[in-house]
Amino acid sequence: MARKSTIESVKRIRRCVEAKKATRARLKSVIMNKTVAPEERFAAQLKLSAMPRTSSATRIRNRCMITGRGRGVYRKFNISRIMLREMAAGGLIPGIRKASW
Repeated sequence: MARKSTIESVKRIRRCVEAKKATRARLKSVIMNKTVAPEERFAAQLKLSAMPRTSSATRIRNRCMITGRGRGVYRKFNISRIMLREMAAGGLIPGIRKASW
């Protein structure tokens, strides 16, 4: 199981990304717009680079919501493969059952 601090840091990063999403999108649209003056585009680049690094969506690491495991996480359920197997075997996830043939 992952440390509690690791799980909390991922939650903090998610909150920061959500809070700064609109600002980043606006600055990126100015940077990509070729009709805007080069000085304004450069100023937007400087503002974007001055923003916190944790406000970028690529900083988010998918982790299991139960154990905090960082690898083998199913996006649909936000849980790791191990917990998915245990919960499916226990009948805790509707519509999923362990295959047997």
